[in-house]
Parts: sequence; C-alpha cells; structure tokens
Amino acid sequence: MFEAVEELIGEHADLERRLADPAVHADQREARRLNKRYAELTPVITTYRAWKRAGDDIETARELAQDDPDFVDEAKQLEQSREQLTDRLRLLLVPRDPSDDKDVILEVKAGEGGEESALFAGDLLRMYLRYAERIGWKTEIIDANESDLGGYKDVQVAVKARGTIEPGQGVWARLKYEGGVHRVQRVPATESQGRIHTSAAGVLVTPEAEEVEVEIGPNDLRIDVYRSSGPGGQSVNTTDSAVRITHLPTGIVVSCQNEKSQLQNKEQALRILRSRLLAAAQEEAEREASDARRSQVRTVDRSERIRTYNFPENRISDHRVGFKAYNLDQVLDGELDPVIQACVDADAAAKLAAAG
Repeated sequence: MFEAVEELIGEHADLERRLADPAVHADQREARRLNKRYAELTPVITTYRAWKRAGDDIETARELAQDDPDFVDEAKQLEQSREQLTDRLRLLLVPRDPSDDKDVILEVKAGEGGEESALFAGDLLRMYLRYAERIGWKTEIIDANESDLGGYKDVQVAVKARGTIEPGQGVWARLKYEGGVHRVQRVPATESQGRIHTSAAGVLVTPEAEEVEVEIGPNDLRIDVYRSSGPGGQSVNTTDSAVRITHLPTGIVVSCQNEKSQLQNKEQALRILRSRLLAAAQEEAEREASDARRSQVRTVDRSERIRTYNFPENRISDHRVGFKAYNLDQVLDGELDPVIQACVDADAAAKLAAAG
C-alpha cells in the first residue's frame, strides 16, 4: 500500500509548484480545487516521511545497541512509534468521501408521537445549532413549520464551515452520521400521569450542491404558489408567497414559506432541491459501484432508530456503533463530538478492514 505514496509525493510537489505560480490564482475555482487537493495530500506526505525517518532511526539504534545496551530500549520505543505511524498512514490512505468538505442542509422532521415528537425535533435542532456554534460553523434556518407547543413539525437548516477546512473536519464529514431516526424516551410535557413515553424524529443530512453540480431542465419543474400558514404577521397569510416545487423526473417535492417574498421562497426551495438531487445522484452512483456506504433511514419509524435519548437515565446510546454515555444533558447542549467521533472511528475501522 505504501508504494502508492511515492506517486502521491510527485503529485504533491507538482501541486506546490503550481500553487506558487500567481497565474494559477487568476482562476479562483481552479485555485480552490488545487488547494483542496494539496491539503488532502499534505498529512499523507508528512506522515510518510516521519514513517521513513523512524525506520532509519530504528536501524541506527539497533546497530548502536550491539555495543551499548542502553540503545535497546530506545530501539523498542522507536518501533512502537513506527507502528503508530503505520496505522495513521493506513488510515490516511483509505479513500475519502469526495463530499467530506461540503456544507450541508440538515432537516429534522417530527414522526410518531404527535406534539411530543415535534418538541423533540426542536430539541434536536437546538442540539445541532449549539454544536455548530461550538465548532465555529455558520447556520441558517431555511424553512420551518412550527407546532402549537413550540416544537417543529419539520425544519431545514443550512450548516456552513468558515475559513480553511482541515481534511476530515468538513461539515458533511462530521454530520453525515446524523442521518436516520432518533428515538426519545422521557415524560412528555403533555403527560399528566408522569409516565415515560417513546417517540421519534427523523434527521436527513445532504451535502449542499452548487448550481454547477446539478443540472435542472426548465421543463423538469412544476412550481405551485399558495398562502403561507403559521404564526401571523406582516405579509403572512395575506399573499401567495409560499412556494412548492415538484421535480417531475424524480417526484421530489420541496416547499418553502419562511421568507416574505415568493422569489425568496423559490430560491430557498431550489437550494434544498439541488442538495436532494445531488444526494440522490451520489447514492445511485454508489449503488451501481456496489459501495457499502451506510444509508440514511428515510421513514420515521421507532423500530429503525440509530440513536436513543433516554432522559430518566440521562443516557445517550448510538445503536450502530455501541456508543453509550450518561451525559445526555451535555450532548443536547451541543457537546456532540464524542458521539460523532465514535461513528467516524467505526467507519474508518470498517474501511481499513475492507482494504485489507
């Protein structure tokens, strides 16, 4: 596997030369593409060079140990260090998800459980907003359909990274594991007898598509307008500002009513539609390639949960990787990284096993 690194060293050096040429930066799109690839390769090259140096140091320590026993322990320590570098290099050489550095559109939808499910959907939304704030990401509520008690029947939020993205730290790289059914066990605010209820909410995460990535034909769309529903206010419930877009070839339907103008709602709906079409295209390509990537659960069925939030025990459990912790209050306050990291590590281990 490490023989392939020699080719990457040449590619890395070529990228370095090209990025040093001021003419390259006249094309911002090309410059971003080159910078992205350079950032992906740099950890691989750095780790490989450290791995080779460690090999040379081990040989030197072994030679010196023949005359000085003190170098025996040093050789053993160097061998352990090189084993760690070997594991890291193997992990870095596992093919990455090409969408890892993309921003995402995250949707939370109430499921079984009525008002309690809508309230839980609101809790999940706040968890993701606080997590994004901790990471330093930017969030934007695109559309929301609130319930009577202050929860959400469904809500879409755009999550965007700021500044330079380290490999493996993009929004999609972290949040893609959140897609699926989330189950909650607690005493609902609507329960007068103090009984614990179980309900669920669904989360769908899709990488946000740029316009150039998804081609939508002018005859592919049916656009309907209607009056917004929800809390009253200026321009709400008085004009046909809400927009529903149906993508005829796929049957995907997207609606948006949060903005005051019909044009703004149309643009936001198209934004969501592009991300869903990109996700659908990627999934189809992966199916054709027999890729075993974990699919997101699309129906909000309690039996198909990926995670359980147990309030009486302050416990959070991820059923895919066996993660369990008793700090649910902190997780809901945005300390989601350990839960996500457990999924990242399990995914990496599976890829390494598949690579042999």
